[in-house]
Amino acid sequence: MEILRVENLKKYYGPVKAVDGISFSLEKGMVFSLLGPNGAGKTTTVEILEGLRKKDEGTIYYFGVRMDFPNREVKRKMGICLQKSAFFENLTVLETLKLYRTLYGNGMDVEEVVKLFELEGLEKRRVKTLSGGQFQRLAVAVAFVNDPEIVFLDEPTTGLDPQARRHIWEIVETFKRRGKTIFLTTHYMEEAERLSDHVCIMDHGRIIAEGSPRALVESSGLKSIVEFDCENELHVEGTLEKKDNHYVVETNEPETLIKDLLRNWNVSNIVIRKPNLEDVFLKLTGRELRE
Repeated sequence: MEILRVENLKKYYGPVKAVDGISFSLEKGMVFSLLGPNGAGKTTTVEILEGLRKKDEGTIYYFGVRMDFPNREVKRKMGICLQKSAFFENLTVLETLKLYRTLYGNGMDVEEVVKLFELEGLEKRRVKTLSGGQFQRLAVAVAFVNDPEIVFLDEPTTGLDPQARRHIWEIVETFKRRGKTIFLTTHYMEEAERLSDHVCIMDHGRIIAEGSPRALVESSGLKSIVEFDCENELHVEGTLEKKDNHYVVETNEPETLIKDLLRNWNVSNIVIRKPNLEDVFLKLTGRELRE
């Protein structure tokens, strides 16, 4: 069952083509990830689909029905975690969840939400007293409290420690098994690679590649990846990324490259591995996710 379809979506700001004719679709029970460098047009796209921003051109189908703007019925089937959320600071965590739950005819039991998102012990804490990680867990919990059919998660794990991040991954996988559709934007390639059924990589307002994480890696033409540290400034053919003294290099002959590095340079922490989604991203965009 098709949950969402976008055809030739455009949003321009003067000469800036924030979203420049993109198309994609989401099926029921899938995790769809929209990836791209900062400024690629991801958040603009998500906000249009959520009904927070008007499109200039294009066609959108929600649950098989064409409409320019999600109506009330569609919004009831949506869950949204914005890139930057805001709640009533003097309400408690439990009061916040109950408030958003009452806005919908159907939804999850609030106590179940508290347990699922590990908010036990925080129920009586006021929102303004929460740490960054606690606040973000509440924001993601609010996105699911109405038991939506499609959930928009715009960088939901930003600011979370690795343990909390992986807990959110498990929650996403749980709701996927329940048949929910997840629209995800993220700066964490490991997150997208683990969770996604389909990935669209966006840059300069356009989709430049799409497919499953495995298909994107297999079709990228990338061979072996060699990572190493070197205090010297090197110019190595096939370099995908250089951050401080750390290099990530694509090569068809890793052994030859390593021998050359060891013979001529003081290198350390050498790792040989298979390419992953982040390597594909770097090859396609030539930039890091965070700029």
